[in-house]
Amino acid sequence: MAVSPSRRPLPRPSTSPPSPPDPDPDLLRHLVQLSRDVTPSPPPSWHSSLRVGPNFSSVPRSLKQLSILFEELLQHTRSCDFAMPRSASLCFREMFLVFHRVRALFHDSYGRSCAFHVFRAERLVAELHEQVVDLATLLDILPLAELPVPEDVRDLVRLLVRQFRRSSTAVEPAALSLRRDVLELIAGIERGAVPDRDALRGIFLRLGLDDSRSCGREIDRLERDIGDCAADHRWAPVMVALAGILRYAKCVLFGASIPRSDSSAAAGGKQSSSALENLTVPADFRCPISLDLMRDPVVVATGQTYDREPIVRWIGSGHATCPKSGQPLAHLELVPNRALKNLIARWCHDNNVPFDASDRNVTATVTSNNKKLADRDITTPAGTNKAALEAARMTASFLVGELAVAPSTEAANRVVHELRLLAKHGSDNRSFVADAGAIPLLLPLLRSDDAGLQLNAVTALLNLSIMEANKRRIMHTDGAVDLFVHILAKGATWRAKENAAATVFSLTTVHSYRRRLGRHPSVVELLLQMARVGPANAKKDAMAAIMGLAGDRENTGRLVEAGVVRAALEVAGEPEAAEEAVAVLAAVAKKGGAEAVAEAEGAVARLVGVLRRGSDWARESAAAALVEVCRQSGAEVVAELVAVPGIEWVIWELMEAGTERARRKAAALARICRRWAAAVEAERTTRYSEMSIAASSTTVS
Repeated sequence: MAVSPSRRPLPRPSTSPPSPPDPDPDLLRHLVQLSRDVTPSPPPSWHSSLRVGPNFSSVPRSLKQLSILFEELLQHTRSCDFAMPRSASLCFREMFLVFHRVRALFHDSYGRSCAFHVFRAERLVAELHEQVVDLATLLDILPLAELPVPEDVRDLVRLLVRQFRRSSTAVEPAALSLRRDVLELIAGIERGAVPDRDALRGIFLRLGLDDSRSCGREIDRLERDIGDCAADHRWAPVMVALAGILRYAKCVLFGASIPRSDSSAAAGGKQSSSALENLTVPADFRCPISLDLMRDPVVVATGQTYDREPIVRWIGSGHATCPKSGQPLAHLELVPNRALKNLIARWCHDNNVPFDASDRNVTATVTSNNKKLADRDITTPAGTNKAALEAARMTASFLVGELAVAPSTEAANRVVHELRLLAKHGSDNRSFVADAGAIPLLLPLLRSDDAGLQLNAVTALLNLSIMEANKRRIMHTDGAVDLFVHILAKGATWRAKENAAATVFSLTTVHSYRRRLGRHPSVVELLLQMARVGPANAKKDAMAAIMGLAGDRENTGRLVEAGVVRAALEVAGEPEAAEEAVAVLAAVAKKGGAEAVAEAEGAVARLVGVLRRGSDWARESAAAALVEVCRQSGAEVVAELVAVPGIEWVIWELMEAGTERARRKAAALARICRRWAAAVEAERTTRYSEMSIAASSTTVS
């Protein structure tokens, strides 16, 4: 398939080339170094077919030969009797910039996927050709006759100029042939044809993919490249389709991969958290809002970078300013900071820290007026790509079939891990996995004695539960609730327990399931136990699940009787889970438990403390809880609230700077306090009048 080359340049690294050094000796030293290592050592995944044009192999060799010229001149510049001609110095300064551009091009190419080279070959070749032509022009105008170099060096330079002049924008026939075969494969899958294994293997070998690990690495790189090439409408859909085919072929040709988290899961640890606790995260990699390592950095209108989730929550709370600078946001568009994301991913890889933000897969969060599950999956443009959808459907069917006949726990764990990964890549994949019959096979694995298999199974079900139809499939499977209760009670790791609690929260978004879960004799008890004794993330997920249950008035009595108010007040003092804990108190107070909150020792003081120092969402929930408690519990609670030092300032500040809902609740709280104060003043006035009248009567008598 012939493709006309595009003149649009490739995206370059965000860092611009440095300015050339001023002294000629320093400039020549830099040129010597650049000419020797203008290309880095190819990574182990580099394949010969990725050299999409002849320049990719010839240019590095030619540039290394130029180092002879620079070394010769460097020896003469060290002596005092030689001054570099100005025209030569200018040429070398321009060469310095060309070398840096070539170096950036090769460094960028080595980090790309195989598919990037195959489908964007014309641009790669054209970009390198442009630099080669510039270099040939600079060598042409270089005043060799004025330079003190031997004749053989001059001959070498002339030879290199002729070679550079023969530079071509032609693409290697092997790369074009590989691209044609990949396009034919994609077209066949779009027609619903199951690809032949031998044909798949042949294409994969030509791409340099010969095992599950290399395929996984290619998928990761390809997904990053898809984001970088989103503006290239021609090849982006093809690369999306190929990513789906790679997942299918990886499983079919090489089998399910070994889960990387098995060792940490078996040990009962959390690799991501422990790794981060023992490392000093660079300041530039932390979100200014959450102070956590950024997983999806985005740039706002002021140029500041934040992690996507905290800044989305900030904007969603009604703010129109930059949290760090305080400047008004000209627009609310969030631009992905892919350069920083790649740096963070590389740092995580070097320090053995899992980078994928969805390793926990789902985080329970609540927006201002309704509860919803935050889907933290990897999103790709596969939803409208027929080939990618067909590949995902085939992958799901293949994996479920493999799980049904898995001969061992190890084999089952590998397949379930692949299903877990597939189910976090969008609603279509979740539908395919469930349609293939995965849920009845996954649920019994929750009783597995293997910690890794248990964790992967509950996490896969958590991912599947995000989809509404899958909630019904889970809850209508016999014994499903008892199996989640088993994990909450006897889960092999805290990670498994946390994801079981998160699944309970996901299921509580359906009203009938919320009531059914609340009626189970052990669900509330086990969630409260997790909230009391679990680590920070366990407390957070347990409180989120309890919050989901508290949305039903029938469950409130059970929650209060089990001690939810005291547990939530304790957790509200821990920053990691304070938001969920205060939201539980607000939900309980709203659904008939206001008296229980009011009677709890220190409840008002704790809620006021959250009003002072909590996050936006926590302050909003604390204000809502106080309003409900004051309205339903009488003047004594209001008196306790008014007696808190500085409460007027706290309420006023929330009315000025809180979220929209927080401002409304703060205004209601202010009205309650004013009415109480007016009533107290009226009572005092009445009592004073009665005392005056009584005193007057006594005097007259």
